[in-house]
Amino acid sequence: MGPSFSNSTFQSQITESADIVVGICYMVFGICSLCGNSILLHVSYKKKNLLKPAEYFIINLAISDLGMTLTLYPLAVTSSLSHRWLYGKQICLFYAFCGVLFGICSLSTLTLLSIVFCLKICFPAYGNRFKREHGQILIACAWTYAAVFACSPLAHWGEYGQEPYGTACCIDWHSTNVNAMAMSYTLVLFVFCFILPCGVIVTSYSLILVTVKESRKAVEQHVSGPARMSNAQTVTLKLSVAVCIGFFAAWSPYAIIAMWAVFGSIDKIPPLAFAVPAVFAKSSTLYNPVIYLLLKPNFRKTVAKDFTVLQQLCIRSCFCVKAPQDYRSAVNTSLRTLKGKNESSCNSLPVVEECSYFPHEKHSDTFEHFQSYPKCCQERPRAIECPPQETMSLAATSKQNTEIDTLEINLEALPVHCTFTDL
Repeated sequence: MGPSFSNSTFQSQITESADIVVGICYMVFGICSLCGNSILLHVSYKKKNLLKPAEYFIINLAISDLGMTLTLYPLAVTSSLSHRWLYGKQICLFYAFCGVLFGICSLSTLTLLSIVFCLKICFPAYGNRFKREHGQILIACAWTYAAVFACSPLAHWGEYGQEPYGTACCIDWHSTNVNAMAMSYTLVLFVFCFILPCGVIVTSYSLILVTVKESRKAVEQHVSGPARMSNAQTVTLKLSVAVCIGFFAAWSPYAIIAMWAVFGSIDKIPPLAFAVPAVFAKSSTLYNPVIYLLLKPNFRKTVAKDFTVLQQLCIRSCFCVKAPQDYRSAVNTSLRTLKGKNESSCNSLPVVEECSYFPHEKHSDTFEHFQSYPKCCQERPRAIECPPQETMSLAATSKQNTEIDTLEINLEALPVHCTFTDL
């Protein structure tokens, strides 16, 4: 593995402007993939009790895409913008390992999803037995299958190295021309991780289309068809087909250029011919959430609802400082108005000698409660903290007025403190 990590290969083999374009593409793809797959997982978590067993494969696909986004995109963006690989041999191995692991896991998940749909629609006697536990077992199998191929180069069956364009890492295509073990690994990888999954997916969806066509003919003839799909199955089927098409459209150019490197002379392949398919391959992390957003109405409604709630929280946080001040000024204004309207009635109130803290005492007027309140609770209003200006005005007023005036002072100060405590 030494030659593939020589110092010369750490420099970019394409122009600096091309590296900048690749870095910008990776940056855009990374941000969109991070947001889209995170939203998809968030919505799936909120609807976890309503998920169908087949939808767990879509969730696993989102997890795999999110893993690829978090591990590959930051390294690829910074290296492309720097016009060279920045992180050395060990991180290069990690980058290549994660790319193979998450890529094969995504493809395996889509393959298993197509098989499950084929069983449910074409062979309902077996498909209807498919439960959530079966889906979890198959997902574990997909990760195991991907881990076997991802760990093989670490066990020296095949090799990891830098891409021919110099700012990313994957399988070492240079060694496939000179090393028999590396060539055998690449061939097995191409057959079992691309050709075979593609054949299974195409066969499964072809059987589904034939069954659906026969079912429609049977319905038109008023005869019970061999299989009928519910609306949920129809929507999920369309989603899975669209995701598969997007995945193959992204990875097929890279698979073709890889086979060209294996069976041809890699020195005759321009580095840019590797860079462009690699960009398309990494765009596969976008298709799952984008297709869900376009084709599933419930998903769009949930996202729109959560976005509205988030927007309201942001607006409230912006005005949270100004709102208490406005509320306090409004309370003071209303209390001053109340004071002016009740001056005459307050002066004519009788003085109550005894006071009780219990609410069972009845008075002829509502303000009699507040007239007796200061006499029994002198310490509590004094403990209320007020701004300096309000304290001075309260002290001046208490010297000039009677007990009813003291009542008005406490009425003006106490609700302000209580109001902000409640907030």
